[in-house]
Amino acid sequence: MLSAEEKLGLYRTMCEIRAFEEHASALLQGGDLAGNLHVSIGQEAVATGVCSPLRHDDHIVTTHRGHGHCIAKGGDVERMFAELYGHLDGYCKGRAGSMHIADPASGILGATAIVGGSLGMAMGAAFSARALGADRVAVAFFGEGAAAQGSVHEALNLAALWKLPVLFCCENNQWAELTHVSDHLSGPVHEVAAAHRVEAALVDGNDVLAVREAAAAAVARARAGEGPTLLECETYRRSGHYVGDPETYRSAEEKVAWEAKDPILRLAAELGGELAAERLQATEAEARAAVVAAAERASRGTPTGPEQLLEDVYAV
Repeated sequence: MLSAEEKLGLYRTMCEIRAFEEHASALLQGGDLAGNLHVSIGQEAVATGVCSPLRHDDHIVTTHRGHGHCIAKGGDVERMFAELYGHLDGYCKGRAGSMHIADPASGILGATAIVGGSLGMAMGAAFSARALGADRVAVAFFGEGAAAQGSVHEALNLAALWKLPVLFCCENNQWAELTHVSDHLSGPVHEVAAAHRVEAALVDGNDVLAVREAAAAAVARARAGEGPTLLECETYRRSGHYVGDPETYRSAEEKVAWEAKDPILRLAAELGGELAAERLQATEAEARAAVVAAAERASRGTPTGPEQLLEDVYAV
């Protein structure tokens, strides 16, 4: 059972993720940032709940929609903004942008835009932990759009066979780019695990406490040598596939229905009986202020120039 203060910590993390993505979206639309952004507004409970029971030395591998995972795992918001600005003090010296942020020191092995690519990378991290005799756990985040990829079945099979310490987290946000889940999957993602004898659960992905409870159990199993778990977290991508997406493929009614299940508001409602409303408002305001200040500092950094293009590049 989490204390009110621990729940408030989850609330702040979700507010920070929301603030980062809303501010980054505004900067992009205002012309301050270049490139593309894929935001996870509405999905904050999954990143927060899954990363909460992880240790600093545990590993995660995320996707093209990975800002929330990075922040929840301990990524530095200022360095993330610096990366989006294309500045030298960004996580990848400004050369990776939004979709490829990595910070091995925080256990963030990287974001991959390859659909289903995160599972193989997490498997490698899990195998490494086993080979080194460490009790680290690896997490692979992927979307339901990747669930029909062969790499998913290969990873589930091998993880079960070797009892690797890995958690597969499917963020089912209902839409794979412009295609609804009912048009590309024949059944629920979590049911696939049974064929590979992998523990699995379906979780309300907009309930951060439910996600954390399921993730904590999966992490404990993995750390104890009991093998992998697949969590399917049902949630909703409230924004378009990318910032600027006209979203002609879904109805306003659908969006309104899911907005009523907003994960931040749900936790706030629960905390309302334990903490004063002013405390929640102050926590959200502090998170937003910290994000805006981090972005401002990052904007003043040194742009990465052509002279850096060949740094950190090697040939075999």
